Amino acid sequence: MDITDDEILKLVEIIKVTSKYDFSDYTEKSFRRRVEKVVADNKLSIDDLIKRLKTDKIFLEKTVRDITVNTTEMFRDPNVWITLRDKILPELKNKDSINIWHAGCSSGQEVYSMLIMLNELGLIDKTNVFGTDINTDMIEESKRGIYKYQFNSIYFENFDTVFNSPEDVEKRGKLTYDKYFTIDKNKDLILVKDFLKKKPFFRTHDLVNDDNVFGIFFDLIICRNVLIYFNNKLQNRVFDLFHRSLFPDSFLIIGMHESILGPFSTRLEKRGLYYKKRHEY
Repeated sequence: MDITDDEILKLVEIIKVTSKYDFSDYTEKSFRRRVEKVVADNKLSIDDLIKRLKTDKIFLEKTVRDITVNTTEMFRDPNVWITLRDKILPELKNKDSINIWHAGCSSGQEVYSMLIMLNELGLIDKTNVFGTDINTDMIEESKRGIYKYQFNSIYFENFDTVFNSPEDVEKRGKLTYDKYFTIDKNKDLILVKDFLKKKPFFRTHDLVNDDNVFGIFFDLIICRNVLIYFNNKLQNRVFDLFHRSLFPDSFLIIGMHESILGPFSTRLEKRGLYYKKRHEY
């Protein structure tokens, strides 16, 4: 079904005036693609969709969850995690406490990846880890820490790349998955062990409309593959939030195909796969 520009604008406005969500500054292409899927999945015309959004709050929340993108994996882009291990976390290890925010954490695999790395480096006890997402279903899935084995098993290759290189295995032996997961192939389940699940703090948060609701500064913010769905105006609003939420000389990681091109490019210095907040006097 072809959806016109006027229909897209009308849909955005209806969601904005009937809820707390604002998709005005999402990129048109990605937003349209998600709306087309919602229309097809619900077997509705765009007019019927708009009418239902006006009267059915539960359906509106479900539609927002369907529109927002939820893609993550364990140790996604291993080179980023190797950079974290070798360059970023060593600069933070001598602090009395470390605050890390995973913004747009989706179903939580990235948060648990971080906790595994912190545990391997002996930093988990003094680190506060926060995971946020606009999608309430994803937050609940993150808290449960239960994933499909068949869907996620390929990501153990990432785990091995980060922790089980030949040099690592020779130095300390192979790090086995069962240290952190209970794997039941018959039930198609990967269960994160309880000592990891009790550590992070998950909550719903909208990067578009919510400020730093935690009332603290962060040493590291990770927001990967979220900003590509925002236009430049909204990206800069989010970069402003992150900049204000970071300690001086702290770190930001965004997606491999994302970059800071606007006014914050001079305030967040790019260093390979990450950014460092410049110390401002």
